[in-house]
Amino acid sequence: MLHIIVCIKQVPMVSELPWDPRTGTLKRETAQGMMDPAARRALEAALQIKADRTSGPVSITAVSMGPPMAEEVLYEARALGADRGVLLTDPCMAGADTCMTAVILGKFIKNHCPDAGLILCGSMSSDSETAQVGPQLAEDLDIPAIGYARRLELVDGCIRVERHVDDFLELMEMDLPGLVTIDHAGESDRYTPRYVALGGVEAAFNTGNIQVMNSRALGLDHAFNALKHSPTKIMDVYSPVTEKKGRVLTGAVKKMVDTLFDDYGKIISSAMGKDLKTHDHEEDK
Repeated sequence: MLHIIVCIKQVPMVSELPWDPRTGTLKRETAQGMMDPAARRALEAALQIKADRTSGPVSITAVSMGPPMAEEVLYEARALGADRGVLLTDPCMAGADTCMTAVILGKFIKNHCPDAGLILCGSMSSDSETAQVGPQLAEDLDIPAIGYARRLELVDGCIRVERHVDDFLELMEMDLPGLVTIDHAGESDRYTPRYVALGGVEAAFNTGNIQVMNSRALGLDHAFNALKHSPTKIMDVYSPVTEKKGRVLTGAVKKMVDTLFDDYGKIISSAMGKDLKTHDHEEDK
C-alpha cells in the first residue's frame, strides 16, 4: 500500500492580515480560516492517485500544524476523501518560521508515519508565498524532492513528474519515498480542486475524530519554543502607505507639456516602456 502524506495549511480568509506587532507573527486564532489553495491542489493530486486503480491500494493522511481552529480544514480534507486527519497544535509551536515548521512536520512523519511513500505539499501558501516548507521538509527527512509539479504518475514504484520551469517542459522520475510540491493552476490544469459532496461531509464526521497531537506526543523537548528557535527574525511588520499629491499646471499648452515631460517624463516612460521625449524636436519640424 502507498501511504501519501498531504501537508495542509489553514490560511486567513481576510484581506487585511491580523499581525501581532510585538512578535511580528500572524494572529491566526483571530482570523477566519480556509484551506490554502495550493494545499488543496496537493490534496486533489493525492485523491486522483488514490482513484487510479492501476496505482494499487492508497492511503491518504492529511496533516496540519496550527491553532486548534485548523481542525476545520482537516475535516474538509476528510470530507474530500482523505483517510485520516492529524492536527499538530501546541502553544510552544506558535510563531514557527518555515524551518521550524519543517522540523515539526518531519518529527511527526519520522515518528508516526515511517511508512510514508509520497509526501505532497503546495508549492507556496497564499499568506506568505515563501515556497520553502516543502524543500526544507525533504531536507529534514533526507529524501529526494521535486518542486512545481503539474502532473504526477506512479510508474513501477517511482513517481513520474511533469513540470514547467523557465519556459521548459521537464519530465522527471524519482524513486520513492520522495516529496513533491504541486504548482499553481495553469492553462492545462489537472488538479482543479473538487467540490465537497454532502455524503463526504457526513462521512468525515461519522468515521472518527481528527487526531490531535501536542509537543509531548511528538516527542519534542520540553524546552522547545518555535518562535525562539526559529532562525528567521522579523524586525518589523507594517502596511505600506501610498501618498498622493495633486499638482495643477498653468500657462500655455506648450509650457505645460514641457513641464510635464521635464518633471515626470522618466516616470511615464518607465510605466509605458517607451521613450516619450519626442516633443523636444517639435520646433525643428
